[in-house]
Amino acid sequence: MFLKQNKGMFSVIITCVSGLLFFCSTTGSAQKLSGNPILKGWYADPEAVIFNDTYWIYPTYSGEDEFPNREKLFSAKQIEAQKNSINKQYVKQTFLDAFSSKDLVTWKKHSKILDIQNVAWASFAVWAPSIVKENKQYYLFFGANDIQSEKEFGGIGVAVSKNPEGPFKDALGKPLISSFHNGAQPIDQFVYKDDDGQYYMYYGGWKHCNVVKLKPNLLEIDTFEDGTVYKEITPENYMEGPFMLKRNGKYYFMWSEGYWKKANYSVAYAISDSPLGPFKRIGKILEQDTKVAKGAGHHSVIHIPNSDTYYIVYHRRPLDTENGNHREVCIDTLTFDSKGFINPIKMTNTGVCQNKLPKN
Repeated sequence: MFLKQNKGMFSVIITCVSGLLFFCSTTGSAQKLSGNPILKGWYADPEAVIFNDTYWIYPTYSGEDEFPNREKLFSAKQIEAQKNSINKQYVKQTFLDAFSSKDLVTWKKHSKILDIQNVAWASFAVWAPSIVKENKQYYLFFGANDIQSEKEFGGIGVAVSKNPEGPFKDALGKPLISSFHNGAQPIDQFVYKDDDGQYYMYYGGWKHCNVVKLKPNLLEIDTFEDGTVYKEITPENYMEGPFMLKRNGKYYFMWSEGYWKKANYSVAYAISDSPLGPFKRIGKILEQDTKVAKGAGHHSVIHIPNSDTYYIVYHRRPLDTENGNHREVCIDTLTFDSKGFINPIKMTNTGVCQNKLPKN
């Protein structure tokens, strides 16, 4: 048994032998634990959100870097369109799954909510989804084709559905962003709605990050008041995987550092008074623990409404593998100190306590 201090009070946390039952609060009631990883299988880049009374996670399927007969994977039209860019990587990443839970402990899999069969321009490397609910439907933003230059076709797309579990279908017939701006590869988008209703999309790989404004239909990019469209906001050590949250009037901008296949993959953050920055790096909040896991990064954050409870959902690699694709989705608690800075996150194998959301 050990004691955990929380806002001047002590919560008794007692571990059972199974590791699945804790006394998680001062109420003394026994609660189940999520355990880590929380999803079965190799998944990465989790987008965690709440819709109504349900938690949802939209991850990347972390398929092996193999090169099977591509004629069995793609249509003749797709092969012709991508003949200069289909490489030996990511050819199994042709779909997205989703997972839902009422309590953070038991997760239901929703298979292939998005498939390249419903996106004519996408062939492979379907990555890092971001989802929002607006206009009485769900908008799923995703990257595809891992383009390496302006000569290749792909980028960030958007698909829509009436339901969070899909099926999602391409909304534009082409990428929303298909070019390199300010050096940012068009991948790893995160869509954020500010308190005034304005949607921003943060995105970018290759050590550059941009922010754009989205029009109310979420299918077009708007122009900033100064006439610019793609604003670069790259903080120090940025690699990829941007994320934004707002707490007590402050904007917390987070990102991944290091290389996703290496143990140095990690998460850092900055705080600003504006969603456009500037974002001055404060430090790392999530990194490898040689006793737990390595390569921890590309995260999102769940905020329980009307509370100061936050969870970080991220991927990491087990200690016993060198395969960069062996990534697992995990969850741990995210807390702040008295000055509003994020406390370093301790990765666990136990995860978080069961937490059911109230019905709307």
